[in-house]
Amino acid sequence: MPINASPHFERAQMEYEQAETTAQKIRCLKKMLTLSPKHKGAENLNAQLKRRLARLKYAKEKEDKSGKRTSIGIKKSDMQAVIVGKTNSGKSSLLKTLTNAQPKISETKFTTTEPTIGMMAYATTSIQLIENPAIDSEYYDKGITNTADTILILVEDLEQIKEIEAELEKAFGKRIIIFNNKNNFDERKISATLQSKKYNFVILSENLQELKEKIFQSFDKIRVYTKEPGKEKSPIPIIMKPNSTVYNVAEKVLKGFSKNVKETKIWGPSSKFPGQKVGLKHKLKDLDVVEFKTH
Repeated sequence: MPINASPHFERAQMEYEQAETTAQKIRCLKKMLTLSPKHKGAENLNAQLKRRLARLKYAKEKEDKSGKRTSIGIKKSDMQAVIVGKTNSGKSSLLKTLTNAQPKISETKFTTTEPTIGMMAYATTSIQLIENPAIDSEYYDKGITNTADTILILVEDLEQIKEIEAELEKAFGKRIIIFNNKNNFDERKISATLQSKKYNFVILSENLQELKEKIFQSFDKIRVYTKEPGKEKSPIPIIMKPNSTVYNVAEKVLKGFSKNVKETKIWGPSSKFPGQKVGLKHKLKDLDVVEFKTH
């Protein structure tokens, strides 16, 4: 520690030592460089901090290229969507409205510095929504966007769409344009323009049902409920890919569980009649109910 270092520098150094991710360490080092003494006796310290910062930036670039998540250890759910947009576009407000999250909302630029997670309840499912920090900030995490199932592109004007899409070259998720009409543009013109470009879009309004439905449908999943003999079905469905079989559901309930299944009955769209007995290869449809009888 150099002589005459300020308490602010010491606090920044402590934050650096406690940082868990590359992005956090980079931010702390930048702060330390700003606060470090500028006299001759601190030249070695500043040179060391700059070398360390350069190494971390290089490491961060490699992480971004590989799609590795750098900000927080996010366990991906069956359905995950990420909200991306420029600073002050309304990302935090949207996350708060759709989920149980309580993000910090402010008119100050770049308020969000870490990805924030919330769970959106819809159609008896839980959908994981992540607010990524502003795409035009140093805090933006490409890895999370690149691996998300669905990308919610939040914009305030049409020009922002191309600007944001230019940053999504490696993202494979389905995209929904959410137009936050804070500036009271003519909604009919906005809608006509987005339709002409064949975007999947929603103009944000008080009625959020259309948006929630579009988010849910974007995942192309089916909901399968399970039940035990003589009991009601589980209120929480198992989320599966289309054309999943009874075997797939049994294995998702518990790996190896399919070997213990003696008999299977189904109710719902894929059954010819309620309580139909089927084999493990039977393909299921959305909202089917499966009853397993074991040995």
